[in-house]
Amino acid sequence: MNEKSASDAAGILSGLERVAVLTGAGISAESGVPTFRGADGLWRQYRAETLATPEAFESDPKLVWEWYDWRRGLIAPVEPNPGHRILAGWQDLFAGFSLITQNVDGLHAKSGSREVIELHGNIWKLRCVREGTVSEVRTTPLPRIPPVCSSCGALLRPHVVWFGEALDPAVLERAFDLSSSCQAMLVVGTSSVVHPAASLPRTAARAGAAVIEINPEPTPLTPDADIFLAGKAGQVLPALDRLLRERRCP
Repeated sequence: MNEKSASDAAGILSGLERVAVLTGAGISAESGVPTFRGADGLWRQYRAETLATPEAFESDPKLVWEWYDWRRGLIAPVEPNPGHRILAGWQDLFAGFSLITQNVDGLHAKSGSREVIELHGNIWKLRCVREGTVSEVRTTPLPRIPPVCSSCGALLRPHVVWFGEALDPAVLERAFDLSSSCQAMLVVGTSSVVHPAASLPRTAARAGAAVIEINPEPTPLTPDADIFLAGKAGQVLPALDRLLRERRCP
């Protein structure tokens, strides 16, 4: 990480009230959460792109739930890293702080973040396919696969956005509203290629916000970011936090 760039980022943030953060798979990977996609994403010779679809669930809900139950078991013992904890602490540092994530693992909430905007849902939540009711179930492994609704007996599905599904319009609208009204947006550990999430930083920039990107490698967003801090979130965010607090509390 370039110290001057970090100092510049702290200088920008120190005088602001409304800050938004968008996080992606990178910050979770630092805690040990597998990506479940690509060459390392095979499970019983199935790929995530095959199992995480409405069609797969309709065809074989038991198989899909076996995969999600396995995933939940892997994620359950994972702890938030320093990057997660710094962002949780920023809730009380800025008058208006919003956290938007593409991750479904619930690590932001586990670190103490409140009112996290989860674009792609949450793997610990289950939704009734008939009533649409959502409940949080932390039990792993699940006692019954596939699980059923205690109210109506219909199947429960993971409360996540699958391939081929649209994001919840209310959640997406909230994310764009916060992006267009913030004074700065930090983009942390995301590839900046998955839309509509990848559009949020550019929405912020068009509204006049500074865009600060934190990522080990450059992304398609990097040329348009005001500041690029190369490195892992768990290392860059604590350093940035120290600089920021020094400026705000001399």
